[in-house]
Amino acid sequence: MLAVLCLASTAATAADVIPVSDFARRPPLTAPSLSPDGHYVSMAYHDPDGKNHGLAIYRVGDMSKPVTLIKMPPYELPADMVWASSTRLVVARGKIDGSIGQARYTGEIMAIDVDGKNPDYLYGFEGYGKRASTRALDRGWGKIEGTPVQSNGHFYMRAIDWNAQDKSTLYDVDAKTSARRLMADIGYRDMNFMIDPQGNARYAYGTSDDMKWLVFRRDGNGWTKLASDKEKQTFTPIAKVPGSEHIYASFSPNGTGGEFVEQDDDGGNLKVITRDDFSEVTSNGLWTPAPLRPFGTVSETGIPKATYIDPQAPIAKLHMALSQKFPGNFVSFEGFSEDGGQLMFKVASDREPGRYMLIDTKTYKVSKLFDAVPWIDPAKMSERRPLRFKASDGTELEAILTFPKGKPESGLPMVLFPHGGPHGVSDDWFYDEQSQFLASRGYLVLQVNYRGSGGRGQAFVQSGYLKWGTRIQEDLIDAVKWAIAEHYADANRVCVFGASFGGYSALMSTIRAPGMFKCAVGYDGIYDLDMMYNKGDIKDHEYGRNYLTTVIGRDEADLAANSPARLADKITVPVFLVHGEDDQRAPFAQFKAMRAALDAAHKPYETLTKPDERHGFVKPENIEELLTRLQAFLDKNIGDAAR
Repeated sequence: MLAVLCLASTAATAADVIPVSDFARRPPLTAPSLSPDGHYVSMAYHDPDGKNHGLAIYRVGDMSKPVTLIKMPPYELPADMVWASSTRLVVARGKIDGSIGQARYTGEIMAIDVDGKNPDYLYGFEGYGKRASTRALDRGWGKIEGTPVQSNGHFYMRAIDWNAQDKSTLYDVDAKTSARRLMADIGYRDMNFMIDPQGNARYAYGTSDDMKWLVFRRDGNGWTKLASDKEKQTFTPIAKVPGSEHIYASFSPNGTGGEFVEQDDDGGNLKVITRDDFSEVTSNGLWTPAPLRPFGTVSETGIPKATYIDPQAPIAKLHMALSQKFPGNFVSFEGFSEDGGQLMFKVASDREPGRYMLIDTKTYKVSKLFDAVPWIDPAKMSERRPLRFKASDGTELEAILTFPKGKPESGLPMVLFPHGGPHGVSDDWFYDEQSQFLASRGYLVLQVNYRGSGGRGQAFVQSGYLKWGTRIQEDLIDAVKWAIAEHYADANRVCVFGASFGGYSALMSTIRAPGMFKCAVGYDGIYDLDMMYNKGDIKDHEYGRNYLTTVIGRDEADLAANSPARLADKITVPVFLVHGEDDQRAPFAQFKAMRAALDAAHKPYETLTKPDERHGFVKPENIEELLTRLQAFLDKNIGDAAR
């Protein structure tokens, strides 16, 4: 069947086409973590069925077979893992919420020895194991907050009690005995803590239930709230500067762009290390071994490039040398052994899904641990190019174009591919599975970091509030007009495909720009905004309800005026609706409402639904069917045969 479909595809000959199954398979190993002694690597492992997951521990130097393999119940997986010592691993349990969503923490924390022995349930509501009588008293959510700089068998745990959900509590926990020591608490839920090398909680920060960014500094036994000069200004403490009373922090002075700074606890003696007026700045993947200093920064937008704090520092020179060894890739330092002798690093790019490597920092011998997606050949993948354009109101936005390999860069059939979220989420330059699939079939792919997206500061995020169906859609439409004006896209062959909020945009953009698109594909989308207050898991907690009020509002007329299910008569293109029947985020009722609206308006549409799938398909056979149907739908409407 695939061979038949490829005959009508805009891609090259069928023999050259990468099999659909290569884009439907799940990476077998993810989230590696190097043990403090550098002898082991822990990872989450994933069975090919997409349903079963677990924990795998490999000995460095022998990745052929794990020394420990722990299977978890169906759809459960390690959501986070840290080494409390070289022989003891701490695991936060999670549940897979579909390919669109991420692993959802269950609030349970366990520990296990490197050889698979002495498993223990350290926190959570199940209350089983050898300390069930005491742990049964835990009625809440636990989350790993970090580990001491020098491993000592302990880890830091943040917990929220179900009976006191307006408080965040921080503990120092012995991963062997389960003994806990209270480190700090604060009367706000879901606060993160910045902990100094001495094990003191210096700051607490996070988002309040009314969507305000909050930062508190420890003041004796209490907390002092840091005042902000401007409502959209954000300040995030990162770490204490070794050997001083200064801290590193990320700062967005006006809520736009970002700075990476060093300053006193009280904000004095501020030194800007890196500034980017367009993008937020991060030091992720650019840290030294203990005592832990950032040696560089990178902007959140564009093609990532390290800016070194001291280019002559040995660690910066090592990063430069590795970057030269792997041209076209970004090198990220993933973790050192405690003595700094072993470094695990990752190389990744727009075409390389990721290779995890190990280097001996004394001999500089480099060895490969594993490929993130071993069946993908980067040489066959397509270029992803971040570009900037101006929206119709003059606001500068980022677009990412994925160009089909071997095709001219003009007059291409194009798929607009809006990301989900929408707030705080963004597309980036790195390998994107669905974009690469579409490009492999001959389509130019356009992704847009529209207003509301992350990576550019809180003011940019908030500029998308209450504008789901208006300004955000205008940004997407402006991006299509720009791609056409630049001659990248054929104006007569444009479709839109998106998932979650992207599914909402797929239908809403066709309503806002009649005649621009030839087809629309909504995947696990939101189609009736008012329904979000009555169905789906966002409404199930106070933060979620406040989020909805903040980002879509409660005006019934406005919600109806921006809901595709209420505007189906304005849709003039063929529609393909895809949905998981057990979706909790965008419940199946959303699909039913959109289908009923299309029926009532006598509009053409196709559907694909699957039981036992939630917010995004996880079973490879279902993903393969989705991609095959998607290709056929696009080929029919904007492929070569549709000219």
